[in-house]
Amino acid sequence: MKSIHKKLSSYLLTGALLLSSQACQNILEEHPYTTITPDFFKTISGFQSGVVTGYAGMRYNYGPIGALDLTVFGTDEWTNGDQAIGVGLNIYNVSTSEGDLLTPWNNNFWLINTLNLVIQSAPDVPLTDAQKVVTIAEARYLRAHLYYLLVTQFGAVPLDMGSGELQFNDKPVSTFARLPVNDLLVKNYQAMIDDLTFASENLPDKRPDNQFKLCKAAALQQLARTYLCRAYSTAKQPGDFQSAYDVAMKIINNQAAYGVALQQNFADVFKEGNDYNSEIMYSVERSPKNNTANEMLDPANDFSNKANMAGNEFNGNYQGPTFSYTVNGQSGTQAYIDSRPFAYGRPLRRFSPTKWMFETAFADKTNDSRFDNSFRMVWYAASASNPIPSTYIDRLASIGINIGDTAIFLTKTDQIASDLKALSGAQKKNYKIFGPSEFYTNANRANLIYPSLKKFATVQRATFQDASGRPLPVSRLGETYLLAAEAAMQLGQATNAADLINVIKLRAAYRPELSSIEVENRYNLIKADPSDITLDYILDERTRELAGEYSRWPDLAVRGKLYERVKLYNPDAANIQTFHQLRPIPQSQLDRISDTNRAQYQNPGY
Repeated sequence: MKSIHKKLSSYLLTGALLLSSQACQNILEEHPYTTITPDFFKTISGFQSGVVTGYAGMRYNYGPIGALDLTVFGTDEWTNGDQAIGVGLNIYNVSTSEGDLLTPWNNNFWLINTLNLVIQSAPDVPLTDAQKVVTIAEARYLRAHLYYLLVTQFGAVPLDMGSGELQFNDKPVSTFARLPVNDLLVKNYQAMIDDLTFASENLPDKRPDNQFKLCKAAALQQLARTYLCRAYSTAKQPGDFQSAYDVAMKIINNQAAYGVALQQNFADVFKEGNDYNSEIMYSVERSPKNNTANEMLDPANDFSNKANMAGNEFNGNYQGPTFSYTVNGQSGTQAYIDSRPFAYGRPLRRFSPTKWMFETAFADKTNDSRFDNSFRMVWYAASASNPIPSTYIDRLASIGINIGDTAIFLTKTDQIASDLKALSGAQKKNYKIFGPSEFYTNANRANLIYPSLKKFATVQRATFQDASGRPLPVSRLGETYLLAAEAAMQLGQATNAADLINVIKLRAAYRPELSSIEVENRYNLIKADPSDITLDYILDERTRELAGEYSRWPDLAVRGKLYERVKLYNPDAANIQTFHQLRPIPQSQLDRISDTNRAQYQNPGY
């Protein structure tokens, strides 16, 4: 999105399409059109703007609360924080009218229809074939990715919107081309694979520096994912695992050609200011401190439309813990953290890590650096106010804490917490200490604080209330190794799978303060052995590498592991049934169908 298109445009195509086409930077002017015809997309401007619309449309799927809910809630990794108790997607009381379902459903189809029109119009655009092919490849990647997001949630979804499969439609229809479901799913996967194959052959080898225009590596990554997902589905083909392996290995074996490389330090993958690093192939871009450019329909409401809320929703209530003070003869209580410092985000307390993720997936928090580099366990005395209020400074000083000192400390074991709390005299700790048994769970609500995911944290916000303007990573090389390892495991190549996983295990052992010998020693304690390799082991490793990266629910669902693992590891989701591996088709969609036998279009169980 960055610098792809320097004008903000919005189009209303009569009876069918709402196109919102915006660049991420350098927004210069607005040209609204009340009505246009499909012929507009046969012009160079229309052709290119349609693809920009596809890029911008990805913001619906990466960042907004609805999109996060669909990928985070009701998994083995995450349950609800106290501000989201009772959310149906977590406790599996899922209504066909669940609002979060509409985030992809109401947006992805019109985006796909727009991209259909872009691809369909290409022969008439006055550009050479060489000039058009990259734009077509971008459109086909985006179309495939939008379908992937729908299929992994809902199962088979229509390719025919009223004018034929993968054809643009501009006329309202009352049919819903979803039957027969199994046959359609075969077509869904083949359409995605065809699009991504074309994209991987025709996109540029490398993405530009400091831009997330699509490139071959991003297309290959999505193609490998799609082959893997098909391999687990009823649409599976005999060579799917081999194809997934071959495609993922093409990236791994040609990193220099594609301009990708692992970051040495896992912390650097998500470090703010390093958003365009070599590990990340594709991110969904936004603009820091610019809610209007980020297409929030109400720029004053950071929950609206395409807002990236990932930096706020995983935070525990660091504003909750308080201390007693006496200053100048006046006594009272004061929060350890004043207001909401930019670095800590809003404590919206929506997603809380499960006990399984904290205790089991991340059992080794010493030799594997990924827990420390993914989660915040320490908050330092700070304030969002500038200048910092003198009253806050004085109150902290009364208990022996200065600005910048540790204020709240979550320990990794209860024994550590107990030992720290027992210190006295000069060794006594003035900050607030919580052990794991004191962390928030739905069975323990005394404290509303827990390890908080920090991968998406940002200080680049206009106010401390704001959503994020950081790019949100979608494809990165760390996952490529896991995709290749999973495919190798399914092909019976356990040693190969372990070797691939161990590439990221070695990176996980790295900490910049350690010597190479110390890193090697730590790696030897966490490395995978071929005898370890199972699908569950790989899913555990995906947690350690990808925790919070908005893919866990579909990861479990498409592999047929959702019911089993959620039953084992998320006690708040006790209502889960086997049919929950697919979401319900939204009731609002079924209500529009003229066929009176609407039940046949719904997924089983709903």
